[in-house]
Amino acid sequence: MERLPIELPDLEPGWVWLAGAGPGDPGLVPLLALHALRQADVVIHDALVSEDILKLARPECDLEYAGKRGGRPSPRQADISHRLVQLARAGKRVLRLKGGDPFVFGRGGEEALALVEAGVPFRIVPGISSGIGGLAYAGIPVTHRDVNSAVTFITGHDLTGEVPVRLDWDALARGAAVLVLCMAMRHRDRIAERLIAGGRAPDEAVAIVSKAATPDQRVLETTLARAADDAAAQGIEPPCLVVIGGVVALRAGLDWLGALGGRVLKADPLGTRHGRAAG
Repeated sequence: MERLPIELPDLEPGWVWLAGAGPGDPGLVPLLALHALRQADVVIHDALVSEDILKLARPECDLEYAGKRGGRPSPRQADISHRLVQLARAGKRVLRLKGGDPFVFGRGGEEALALVEAGVPFRIVPGISSGIGGLAYAGIPVTHRDVNSAVTFITGHDLTGEVPVRLDWDALARGAAVLVLCMAMRHRDRIAERLIAGGRAPDEAVAIVSKAATPDQRVLETTLARAADDAAAQGIEPPCLVVIGGVVALRAGLDWLGALGGRVLKADPLGTRHGRAAG
């Protein structure tokens, strides 16, 4: 790695670094995570960490897959945490690499607490959450002053794999103007029904972003009532982000990836420029 004009902490033997790899593009990997990739003896990585990112690891590094994908056989969380402790106690320099950010629906907190219980030293390296960075690659900001002053991030399933029953869906429907759902494709029809029953408009704008910030990214713009059927008809595959609310309209002006392919962007997609109050 080219020498930097700053000093970065080393990944020491017996330590575990819990790091986020960002939403997909290798260029979005945090500098500290890249530094750890160049030093780690073992990288335990999730399914959403791409091969291009793993190529950044030093050649002598062992790569261990610990991905969890809905509906498929996956390692148990307890086994992953045990493996981290086992490797650290063996004196290995361990990098636990997760897609997005380890503390945003990433179970990083669970793994860190397991390390605390075992007396294993660790460092947290935040990453760009897919719920923010992935949507930015689709040209959709999670906040815009003409649309919303709050955003709510929601997981599409609970520990049982079902729609989270402890969430107050009526309150969510009435709350923030913008909702961002992760891991929601499996229950997208039931979630839409609950939000509409709670007061969201059936024709409210929705964008489904598949494989965000990767070369295979696809974006479907639809409505809340039609989202489930349209996603099935278009063959949209997970991993997906679902964003509900007025910020979806901003994609007409901010789809910078589309612009690279020739899409003509709208300078004022919300039609608010001339009506906006000064200040």
